[in-house]
Amino acid sequence: MSDRLSVFKTYKLYVGGKFPRSESGRVYEVTDAKNKWLANAPLSSRKDARDAVVAARKAQGGWAGKTAYLRGQILYRVAEMLEGRKDQFVREVAEAEGLSKSKAAAVVDAAIDRWVWYAGWTDKVAQIVGGGNPVAGPFFNLSSPEPTGVVTVVAPQKSSFLGLVSVIAPVIATGNTAVVIASEDSPLPALSLGEVLATSDLPGGVVNILSGKTAEITPSLAAHQDVNAIDLAGVEDEALAKELEVAAADNLKRVVRPQPVDWSADPGTHRLTAFLETKTVWHPTGSLGASGSSY
Repeated sequence: MSDRLSVFKTYKLYVGGKFPRSESGRVYEVTDAKNKWLANAPLSSRKDARDAVVAARKAQGGWAGKTAYLRGQILYRVAEMLEGRKDQFVREVAEAEGLSKSKAAAVVDAAIDRWVWYAGWTDKVAQIVGGGNPVAGPFFNLSSPEPTGVVTVVAPQKSSFLGLVSVIAPVIATGNTAVVIASEDSPLPALSLGEVLATSDLPGGVVNILSGKTAEITPSLAAHQDVNAIDLAGVEDEALAKELEVAAADNLKRVVRPQPVDWSADPGTHRLTAFLETKTVWHPTGSLGASGSSY
């Protein structure tokens, strides 16, 4: 028998491209589907949430300023890194959701494919939500999508990885930055995703991942004046969802309300377009030739 001691993994938050412990120093126990202890996860505080917003805001301009093609390449690189760590995510998803290894592998494969799918949309979404508009006058009238800004994302509670990817990827694919609150009971796949993002080409602060009590962290983020939008996908308490929506209204945040979702189904484009603003530019046309024909 080996007398070697096992090295237990210390899970940390992912904020601004770094891995801090919670400012409060608190942790909470994470267990598997059979109530077996898996790890201690950081219990984020409101200060951690504020730090995450600062990091997201700092990164937002640079991320939105990159070309859509480059954002797609960076997201594809994340998928490559996920593929290389597939075995780890299969184990974590199986433990978190009580799945067999084969079913967990199918979930992880679907999540990686979903990430690649959204990576492919970065330079195509403008074609479905923008373009030239016919107007009655000598003008060019062009509409183009722009990111909303900093988006708080409450990750799904039951779908610890596929649902997580399905709410993060569309937010950042369109040039926004994200403050993500991981599944309260199953945060380990989300915290491990932070390790993947840190070793990809994604700039620090584009995605920030917090773990802890959803009801404790979300109110301060919903009311935060430097958060532009909030996705309530993982809020299962209707009263809390209403409270957060009211708080979000103070600075006119975009809000995606929680609703039943089959995360394995075709995601469509609604989450890509949910956090986009439309900029419309008018420009006078000129005249060509003696006939005065316009272009």
